[in-house]
Amino acid sequence: MWDSLFRQNSAVDKAMKAADGPRAFERMHRQLDKVWAEIKRVLIPGGIACINIGDATRTLKDEFALYSNHSRILNQMLGIGFTNLPNILWRKQTNAPNKFMGSGMMPPGAYVTLEHEYILIFRKGGKRPFLKPSEKVNRRQSAFFWEERNHWFSDVWMDLKGTRQKTGDKQLRARSGAYPFELAYRLISMFSVMNDTVLDPFLGTGTTIMAAMVAGRNSAGYELDKAFQPLIAESGNQVVNLGRQRIAERIKDHQQFIRDRQAAGKPIKYTNSVYDFPVITRQETELMILLPHQVQETRKNHFTVSYETPQAALTDITAPAVTSPPAEQPEKSGQLNLFD
Repeated sequence: MWDSLFRQNSAVDKAMKAADGPRAFERMHRQLDKVWAEIKRVLIPGGIACINIGDATRTLKDEFALYSNHSRILNQMLGIGFTNLPNILWRKQTNAPNKFMGSGMMPPGAYVTLEHEYILIFRKGGKRPFLKPSEKVNRRQSAFFWEERNHWFSDVWMDLKGTRQKTGDKQLRARSGAYPFELAYRLISMFSVMNDTVLDPFLGTGTTIMAAMVAGRNSAGYELDKAFQPLIAESGNQVVNLGRQRIAERIKDHQQFIRDRQAAGKPIKYTNSVYDFPVITRQETELMILLPHQVQETRKNHFTVSYETPQAALTDITAPAVTSPPAEQPEKSGQLNLFD
């Protein structure tokens, strides 16, 4: 997908022209190694890095082979000091009837089709400390629902469809590796707390910073290709509508889960103090979900989001926001320092 970028490196270009797949593969990853080193530098102690990557197949000089991106990145991240946490397999839904590659029905000429990608999860150092009382409160408020925990923290995700590219430009689409909003939103909710800063070093169409703004996190992203700039701005402008819709789903799904559990005669011991509805565990009692209210582009490539009170999530939150956010709720910013 990114051959043209990698081949700007002379060593990669020479290996590709020589059809030397292993050497080109290694040289390409040495370019990515620079990014992983920067991620190690900027992450806070205990911070989490999530890398969505698929393996690749290629035929060079009539030789078909798999190039294992995920294992190469995994080894590099371990080598520079990251701790690998349990990873996730994203099993991508497909309607393709011919789930094989190669020469059809005759062994051994057909090859297994790749229908999954990896989400590699790494931590910088030991567990992240939350020492100040305000940090502990913020962490409790950033909790997720018990049933979300049970669903999200499975090591196989099968409920996320791939995403259509937002651009009609075929060349631009070929350079974009966009993934679903839900993938980014889920990971951000799982591995960060409100007011954290989420970094995306491969910004593309802006999915990650959009998910961060919906989740009440700050965000910063980097993109080399200026052609993506209009799409990134479009993502910022979608935060309110998409965010209110996704938060409505979370609240309604939780309420339905509680109704089903009550109908089954199962016990529910706790009540959330923000929404005054039942929850399963004590850790959910202070859970709150900020509701995106307004997005403003305060300067070039810099968006600021304001939020409504969490209680608004119990009203018709799919409707446009009409009230101003309370003063005690801080504004979050998506800092898109892309081309300056």
